[in-house]
Amino acid sequence: QRARSQFAQAVADLAARPQSIDTLRSAGVVCLLRPLLLDVVPSIRQTTALALGRLADYDVELAEAVVKAGILPHLICSLPEENRYYKKAAAFVLRAIAKHSPQLAWAIVQCGALEMLVICLEDFDPGVKEGASWAFGYIARHNPELSQAVVDAGAVPLLVLCIQEPEIALKRIAASTLSDISKHSPELAQTVVDAGAIAYLAQLIPNPDAKLKRQVLSALSQIAKHSVDLAELVVEAEIFPVVLTCLKDSDEYVKKNGATLIREIAKHTPELSQFIVNSGGIAAVIDCIGSCRGTVRLPGIMTLGYVAAHSENLSMAVIVSKGIPPLCVCLIEEHEDHIKAAAAWALGQIGRHTAEHARHVAVANVLPTLLDIFVDTRSSEDLKVKASRFKALKNILQKCTHLPALEPLLHEAPPSIMKHIIGQFSKVLPHDSKARRLFVTTGGLKKVQEIQAEPGSLLQEYINTINNCYPEEIVR
Repeated sequence: QRARSQFAQAVADLAARPQSIDTLRSAGVVCLLRPLLLDVVPSIRQTTALALGRLADYDVELAEAVVKAGILPHLICSLPEENRYYKKAAAFVLRAIAKHSPQLAWAIVQCGALEMLVICLEDFDPGVKEGASWAFGYIARHNPELSQAVVDAGAVPLLVLCIQEPEIALKRIAASTLSDISKHSPELAQTVVDAGAIAYLAQLIPNPDAKLKRQVLSALSQIAKHSVDLAELVVEAEIFPVVLTCLKDSDEYVKKNGATLIREIAKHTPELSQFIVNSGGIAAVIDCIGSCRGTVRLPGIMTLGYVAAHSENLSMAVIVSKGIPPLCVCLIEEHEDHIKAAAAWALGQIGRHTAEHARHVAVANVLPTLLDIFVDTRSSEDLKVKASRFKALKNILQKCTHLPALEPLLHEAPPSIMKHIIGQFSKVLPHDSKARRLFVTTGGLKKVQEIQAEPGSLLQEYINTINNCYPEEIVR
């Protein structure tokens, strides 16, 4: 007995050290541990489970070796009668295997482990519940089918009970698992909602624990993102204005997840966006963008774009709240292409409604920056990113009648953009004598004569319209 105990403990200790793993693997340690899972001594069984968990956690090959050795049925066969230490260790093994791939997670489902994990979720010991919640999360996160298997096993109502327990660690893991279940589809999110999760999650937003707040905000985001109805249910849980305090949090992930939650609500309807505006949400998001860097900014940038996209009034609300300057700063400061693309997209949504909206964007002197990024050869080759930049610039240009902001672009814009710029001049110049004079003195008219346009093209029509505003000798 002592030899068996020492052997299991020695392997468990070695498995905790990465440098020992290859030696253990080549010694065929998984098959040597298998009979010890059925040992008569409880402490040997739990030490063996711990060793297997550490091995499986290390890499996918060892996790597959544990499954192929037929260990899972041994692991769970007597689980309901085992003590809490064994249950924790068994849940760790299941989690360590499930994390690597959907195929390994399916192996756990097929051996009947979910029913055993549900029993662990009902255990009186918080550590056992935590281990089971964690295992469910690693299984559910892979795909909708695995998530549905977790739901079918009856885990969701028990996870909702777990977020009401006093232990912070248990609350965190349960909220994280509910997030993993909800993310795949509206139907799975609805299951979480039907179990009453929203109210309990919403109550935890003011909690001082940053890691808990991250998970709670993530879970609410994953629910709200799917549909208008689900987003409205989240809003009805009175998350505003308390969620806005998260945007000032010292923890970057709390900030990011808080902004993501607001974004997922704003994107659905003008009414939901208006509610965010009325709650003071836009000013809070703008402050948040100004106070952080990198990907933490991204959900806030997207929020401004979604709100502005819905209507002229909402776009004007973003303008009045001084939303344009921080977006311009993101275009200049950020190095990541997708963040610049998001800022360009948001500016395009703000400027696309009317000439007045476009003027506000143009006078912020953002058009040259947008153009520089668009033509920059170092810019991402990602077509989606390039297309979003082109569209953003086009959206603003098609409404912009503020000629002083457009004129500098005449000298550096590529042909794809030039058409839109010339189009705006052809709209304004025939009706504005002051603009016509300026257009000559600043060299704009001269530049137009240098443009090579195909006869009969739309660009040629625009050029003809501009030239017709002036006497022939001036054009010559």
